[in-house]
Amino acid sequence: MKVNPNTLSLSQKRLFFEGRCKHRHTYSEHPSCFVTEQLSNLKEGYLDIETTGFEANYHHMLTWVIKVKGEKTYYTGEITKKDLESGRFDERICKELIDALNKFDVIYTYYGTGFDIPFMRARALRYSLPFPEFGYIQHKDLYYAVRRLLKLNRKSLEVATRFLGIPGKNHVLGEPWMLARIGDKKSLNYVMKHNKLDCEILEKLHDKLRPFFKATTKTI
Repeated sequence: MKVNPNTLSLSQKRLFFEGRCKHRHTYSEHPSCFVTEQLSNLKEGYLDIETTGFEANYHHMLTWVIKVKGEKTYYTGEITKKDLESGRFDERICKELIDALNKFDVIYTYYGTGFDIPFMRARALRYSLPFPEFGYIQHKDLYYAVRRLLKLNRKSLEVATRFLGIPGKNHVLGEPWMLARIGDKKSLNYVMKHNKLDCEILEKLHDKLRPFFKATTKTI
């Protein structure tokens, strides 16, 4: 596991290069030891994106949200009509998303392994943006916890949260969705609200399941 330098203070960066771990190596030689021995307060967040479709070579992002764990703090991005008319579509909000991701050590998603992360990466690479490299940001996908821990007819976020009594999951209605695709501000605000709710209920789902598993750590 690599260490994300963007989240370290100046003193932590000095410790990373000069300090030594329990194995008598510098932390830069054993970055995983630095994480376990020195970074006890990792910055964690819950990520969700909304897009015009499922394939990144035909579709783009409309909005994205990262909710800070344990806080009512959100990092957000929303496409505009000007972005669409420029022909650069989600380039600006992709850059903003990358800047926000680099503030976190751990990101939680729901089926982000299969959709959110590869979609984001594809759009970023399309614009030659510096998407976080392998190992810098931990990624924990709660979809796999639900699949393993709960015997449900479907493994969607909606089914899991409703079954566990977590309110808030809804669907974006057709007309606002279509208007959001062409940059209508009111409709995009509606999509953003849906986006934030998904992050909120994802955190509540995590809290419910936390005593029963240890999330598998992957990487963005």
